[in-house]
Amino acid sequence: MNIDLQEITVKELVKDYQDNEENGVVGFDGMLDIRPPYQREFIYKDKQRDAVIDTLTKGFPLNVMYWAVRDGGGYELIDGQQRTISICQYVAGDFSFKNRYFDNLHADEKEQILNYKIMVYLCSGTDSEKLEWFKTINIAGEKLYEQELRNAVYSGLWVSDAKRYFSKNNCAAHGLGGDYLTGTPIRQEYLETTIKWISDNKIEQYMAEHQHEPTANELWLYFQSVINWVKVVFPTYRKEMKGIQWGTLYNQFKDGKYDTKKLEKQISELMQDEDVTNKKGIYEYLLTGNEKHLNIRAFSDNQKREAYERQKGICVKCGNHFELSGMEADHIKPWHEGGKTSADNCQMLCIDDNRRKSGK
Repeated sequence: MNIDLQEITVKELVKDYQDNEENGVVGFDGMLDIRPPYQREFIYKDKQRDAVIDTLTKGFPLNVMYWAVRDGGGYELIDGQQRTISICQYVAGDFSFKNRYFDNLHADEKEQILNYKIMVYLCSGTDSEKLEWFKTINIAGEKLYEQELRNAVYSGLWVSDAKRYFSKNNCAAHGLGGDYLTGTPIRQEYLETTIKWISDNKIEQYMAEHQHEPTANELWLYFQSVINWVKVVFPTYRKEMKGIQWGTLYNQFKDGKYDTKKLEKQISELMQDEDVTNKKGIYEYLLTGNEKHLNIRAFSDNQKREAYERQKGICVKCGNHFELSGMEADHIKPWHEGGKTSADNCQMLCIDDNRRKSGK
């Protein structure tokens, strides 16, 4: 890869700056693609954005930026998107700094900013070399998430279309299922989660197989199916529903027949059950029947000691005597039959008998 260091003024950088759906985000007289397919959305907070403008007004040096030289002419920004957009937005009048917009500045103040020189490395090479360079230089600073790197490796029409649904603020996926997902779309977490669901956690394989497809319709239709299924089966929304691996459950249980009223009654009862310490696990428990998802409250040390003394150290199953350390607490009346985690429902079994009982 060939690397050439050049100075670019802010005036040159912001010339013909545009940020719209039709042309994307471009600058440098339309020659610089500021947001190639593998780049993240703009994520700087006000404080970070202001720090960039403060650096310019004081004449301090910004960190060097990296542009890739395109074979057909022009450039694409490899590193420095957040700083570049901050500068362009300020000069375009999108935000103020210290209560002054760019147009409020005196002529000499404007000239100081417009004449500020940015150091840019112009990198020429193959696509694979540019992508490897992209990953290398992004180790420092605002660390890339794994899905952001995958978008770089498998960039193309499919990734661009998938990002339209899953990777922008107020995107379609957020509007439909934001209450059920954790993370943020602009850091590619919605996209990563959905690909993980549809591919059974084989994200790279799925992206490789679909990289050159013109649309991500299959992925978007799948996501809609998952969220609509959740809303039908569990129509009453609770905050505990956020972040559950709904796609994994959908893949396994989508063809089942469910009595939504009965499920709602069970959910309400389990939410009020003090023995259920993992309320989020209620939904998976109702579908799988596995109590491990509920994290049923364990007997306290005092309750175990009380039961041990009451039994005089004798296991109620095998009738042999054991030290307390060789025994485990067990519900006399099973929890799923209404038994509570209370002292009067506690019995001590030897480890072997308790494990055999639990394995039934």
